[in-house]
Amino acid sequence: MPTDHDYLLINARIATMASGYEPYGLINDGVIAVSNGKISWVGPASALPATYAGWNEQDIDGRLVTPGLIDCHTHIVFGGNRALEFEMRLNGASYEDIARAGGGIVSTVTATRKAGLEALTKEALTRLDALISEGVTCVEVKSGYGLDHDTELTMLRTARALATKRNVTIKTSFLGAHAVPAEFKGRADAYIDDICIPTLKAAHAQGLVDAVDGFCEGIAFTPDQIERVFLVAQKLGIPVKLHAEQLSNLGGTQLAARFNALSADHVEYATDADAQALAKAGSVAVILPGAFYTLHETQAPPIDSFRKHGVPMAIATDCNPGSSPLASILLTMNMACTLLGLTPEEALVGVTRNAASALGLADCGEIRKGLRADLAIWDVQSPAELSYRIGFNSLQSRISGGVQ
Repeated sequence: MPTDHDYLLINARIATMASGYEPYGLINDGVIAVSNGKISWVGPASALPATYAGWNEQDIDGRLVTPGLIDCHTHIVFGGNRALEFEMRLNGASYEDIARAGGGIVSTVTATRKAGLEALTKEALTRLDALISEGVTCVEVKSGYGLDHDTELTMLRTARALATKRNVTIKTSFLGAHAVPAEFKGRADAYIDDICIPTLKAAHAQGLVDAVDGFCEGIAFTPDQIERVFLVAQKLGIPVKLHAEQLSNLGGTQLAARFNALSADHVEYATDADAQALAKAGSVAVILPGAFYTLHETQAPPIDSFRKHGVPMAIATDCNPGSSPLASILLTMNMACTLLGLTPEEALVGVTRNAASALGLADCGEIRKGLRADLAIWDVQSPAELSYRIGFNSLQSRISGGVQ
C-alpha cells in the first residue's frame, strides 16, 4: 500500500538525462513514481505498472521535469565582499594598487577570519537560497578563505551546517592549498607543512571533508606542493580535485589525472594531451564560465578536445567574492553556451549527470529508478530554454529527496 510519502508526478515531459539516451533522455507524457524519497519508477504513462494504481497523483500539466540541478564548484562560505575592488578596477586601479590597499584574497581572508560560524552561515544562506531558487538540490562548498587551522575548520563546519538549515545536499571540499596567507609570504612550503596538511588531518578526523582541492597556479602552489597534499589525502582515503590550468599551464591537469581526481576545474590552458589524460583517468572537466567572464579571459577551455576524447564536462558557478561573484546556475548555463560554445544539452548534462560525477555521487544527476528523488519542474516547452533565456527563472517547483 502506498504511504503518505508515495506519489506520482503525471502528465510530465521528462528529461531523464540518462546516459546513452539522447537528446536529453526525453520522455513525453511521462510519469515519475516517488517512494520514500527515491524514484521507484519512471517511464511513459502508457507503460505505468498496475501496482501504482491508487497512488496520489500530482498532475504537472505537461511541464518539463529535469533532475535537480547540481552546482559542483562553489566558494559560498566567506566573509565580506569585494564590491569596492570591482569599482576600483573600473576606475582604473591596477591589481597592484588594490593589493596595496589591502584588497584581493587578503581582504576576504581577513573578513572570513573575523566572522564566526553564525555570521558565515547567515551570509552563505543568502547565496545558497539564490541557487535553490533556480532548482539546485546539491551544492559543493569549499574552504580556502581561512588559511589557518581554526578558520578553515570553521568554514567546513559552516558548510555542513547549511544542510541543517535548508533541504539541500552539501558536499564539502578542503581547499587549504588555495593561497599563501600574508603571515607565510615567501614560505609556501612551510605553509603546506605547518598549516595545510595538519588542518586537513584534523578536518578529516572530525568528519568535515568529502574531497580535497588545491589551486595549482603561479600565484598559488606548484604541482609538487599540491602533490604533497594529495598524497596525504590519498592515505586518508579522500578523493581529490584541482583548480588547474586557469591562468597558465603548470601541469596541474596531468597531476590531477595521475591521482584519478574527481575533476580538474577551470582548465582554460589545458591541452589536447591534458584532455587525453583526463579521459584515461575518468576525471571530469569542470568548466567555470563565471570566472572566464569576470576576469575578461580570452583563452577558452579546449572544449573540442574534451569532446573528441570523451571527457565528461560539468559546469558550475564558482561563486566566490573575487573572480566569480555569480550565484545563478541558469546564467552559468547560458554563459557556457554563448561564451564557450557548449550546446544546451551539454550545459544541462553539465549541471546534472556530469556534475554528480564531479562530486563522486552515484545517487543523483539523472531521473532513474533507485536514485534520490531530486527533481526540478519547469514552465518551459523545451529543455534548451533553460540555457537560452537570460535573467529569467522558469522554475515552477523543486523537489529534494522527494520533499517539495
